[in-house]
Amino acid sequence: MARPQEMKGSEKLASCDAYFETIQSKKKLPPSVQESLTSAFARIPVSSFPQVPGGKVIEIEGDASVADAVKVLSEHNIMSAPVRNPDAKTSTNWRDRYLGIVDYSAIILWVLESAELAAVALLAGSASAAGVGAGAVGALGALVLGVTGPAAVAGLTIAAVGAAAAGGVAAEKGAGRDASTAADNLGQDFYRVILQEEPFKSTSVKSIIKSYRWAPFIPVAEDSSMLSVLLLLSKYRLRSVPVIESGKPNIQNFITQSAVIQGLEGCRGRDWFDCISEIAIGELGLPFMSRDEVISVQSDELILEAFKRMRENRIGGVPVVAGPKKKIVGNISIRDISHLLLKHQLFSNFRHLTVMDFMSTIISRTQEPGKVIPPITCKPVSTLGSVIHSLASKSVHRIYVVSDEEEVVGVITLRDVISCFIHEPPNYFDDYLGFSVKEMLNE
Repeated sequence: MARPQEMKGSEKLASCDAYFETIQSKKKLPPSVQESLTSAFARIPVSSFPQVPGGKVIEIEGDASVADAVKVLSEHNIMSAPVRNPDAKTSTNWRDRYLGIVDYSAIILWVLESAELAAVALLAGSASAAGVGAGAVGALGALVLGVTGPAAVAGLTIAAVGAAAAGGVAAEKGAGRDASTAADNLGQDFYRVILQEEPFKSTSVKSIIKSYRWAPFIPVAEDSSMLSVLLLLSKYRLRSVPVIESGKPNIQNFITQSAVIQGLEGCRGRDWFDCISEIAIGELGLPFMSRDEVISVQSDELILEAFKRMRENRIGGVPVVAGPKKKIVGNISIRDISHLLLKHQLFSNFRHLTVMDFMSTIISRTQEPGKVIPPITCKPVSTLGSVIHSLASKSVHRIYVVSDEEEVVGVITLRDVISCFIHEPPNYFDDYLGFSVKEMLNE
């Protein structure tokens, strides 16, 4: 399975420009209000933004395993974390000290490719029995599945064969069976092969962080303006922005899209916020994404297809719908991959598990087994303030706009909401963000 080809820096910038131009053309805020808001955010220093809970940014060591990274993210209920370079612990230069940011989007890419590489390995039963060398097995993975990631390049599937065989997984030898059939026979051993056996067990965070990342690592200084942060989190599609202070080795703060939405919710009662929040989303041009552009998944499709769809479209979640009219019945997000990684019993039939089965199996926040968490929705007549309240109070990253018949007609993301409050002043990119953004996007 080939991963989508990475866009070059110039293409990424063009995509960011196109998104923001579309939004600016759809927004219906009075120009005077928009100018006032943008000017206000430009005067607010990043240092004034509230610290992360606990006052300390959670970081992950680059040589930690992917499984350990998932546990850290899950235990702290966070979507991402900065990754420290184990070879530069004494450096005070952030370029040397940090490798980037790991999040569930990177992990889901690695899991999907690793799963299919393991399946290809099982296809032969064992390398010696198949008479295939390491390079050939790696090539087999690339040819059969179109895998182009670092796993295939490193030829690690030879070790996966040994791990699968040692784990007692029964598989017929020969090329008469396809990878999907082989994976089906993994059963509960799939969890062990991917996370507890070599070579997957030893896969470190630093080995996947660049190959599978969705966004670059672009920190800002404490004396930067909040407008720069808001532009990075909206126009430039970053989900989080690290805050650094010259001469200090650690990241001082970590501003996420969710934290900004929480901050906006805290502005309720202020005149500038209330005058905007009382406007219906339709009057603001929301949702920016039309009914036909919404990526969804049917409730009877496989959960694997839902995660693949998120990967292929570079999105963090999809509505679960039923029937030809796409009546919403649930939501699947990238964070849900943690259930597959931390609850190994779900691996027993994951290739046959439907989206609805998956939602019914995972334990909701109310700790009631089998209860499907209802999707967060709003109507076209809902106000922006009510949307912000739902996003903030429910700690979700998107809200689905539905008709009176509960049909999905649009989606509003955190990025969309942030974009409502700002625009980019002339030459701002070149004057304040140009060098760092261009450099990072071109990596």
